[in-house]
Amino acid sequence: MSEYSAPTQFIDLAAQQKLIRPQLDLAISRVLDHGQYIMGPEVKEFEDHLCKFTGAKHALSCANGTDALTLVLMAWGIGPGDAVFVPSFTYVATAEAPAQLGATPFFVDVLENTFNIDPSSFKQAVVECRKLDLKPAVVIVVDLFGQPANIDAITEIANSEGIKVLVDGAQSFGAESHGRRVGLMGDATTTSFFPAKPLGCYGDGGAVFTDDDELAEIINSIRLHGKGGQKYDNVRIGLNSRLDTIQAAILIEKLAIYEGELEARQMIAQRYSNALDGFCQTPILSPGVSSSWAQYTILVNDREKVHAALKQSGIPSVIYYPIPLTRQLGYLNYPQVSSLTSVSDALAKKVLSLPMHPYLTESNQDQVILKLKLALEK
Repeated sequence: MSEYSAPTQFIDLAAQQKLIRPQLDLAISRVLDHGQYIMGPEVKEFEDHLCKFTGAKHALSCANGTDALTLVLMAWGIGPGDAVFVPSFTYVATAEAPAQLGATPFFVDVLENTFNIDPSSFKQAVVECRKLDLKPAVVIVVDLFGQPANIDAITEIANSEGIKVLVDGAQSFGAESHGRRVGLMGDATTTSFFPAKPLGCYGDGGAVFTDDDELAEIINSIRLHGKGGQKYDNVRIGLNSRLDTIQAAILIEKLAIYEGELEARQMIAQRYSNALDGFCQTPILSPGVSSSWAQYTILVNDREKVHAALKQSGIPSVIYYPIPLTRQLGYLNYPQVSSLTSVSDALAKKVLSLPMHPYLTESNQDQVILKLKLALEK
């Protein structure tokens, strides 16, 4: 089974499409009728909806979530000599974005209970990066599996050191931390509209959120080849990173039902937690924080055995992520905090994500719970 087909079984996109297929067909037809396939009117309309949903002053769509990170780093002038602090336990895109600009990803550890950056590990890394003659420039705060990280503690450390805070909300779009929606935290926030994400399109896409007028203007220029006053006036090095109009039209319809989907995800997560309490370590939400539940991830011993037993029972489960970034071949030469990333290493051996989407029926969920309990008892 390919990595592309697995999420369609693990996350039921067909059920959602069936629910809103008439709206999707009309939205796509409108784009076909007006023919503005690049930066058409639906792109601006979707960005306006994103601002309203998050409360952010600016929302700038782009080609994908990795580009979203890259656009912000480019706008801040990040490059060689700069240290960008990245959790070891996350998807590679978070480290890939600074590395491709010549900056140095500096790996820090995470907390076992939330899977997110450990503020104390970050603080230690700031001191140590200077000993390597690196400038502490940016911390990328990943909201793994849907729960916002401890943004206040991380921001306090970052502000005291003159470090920019970039929130990687690829998995947490729609979540909140103490009354603030993802998109309102840090100096900038990014997200991804990859199909398997909580709010996903039928291709690829991403967005950047910020309240900084100047930053928004620069990012808008960079995503359009470094555009200045007009199309053929290129005032800076840029990218070709635009959200296709058809994808924007699709996302407008998906965003219209997203609040209800978030509520359904919460109910499903709570039902999992109630049923699995005492059988395995279930996700723990920090006080004052909600999750978008991009994944429902448990910790189990003898993970491979449980994973195989579920597969044999016809229950899909996915391992996010089996190899920490500090152990990835392409990133072995980048520094990590001297206290190491032992929590990341341990999590990579125990995490297992269960089926999670807004259209998971109680009957199907009961089957997941039953088969998981049987697998854990073997």
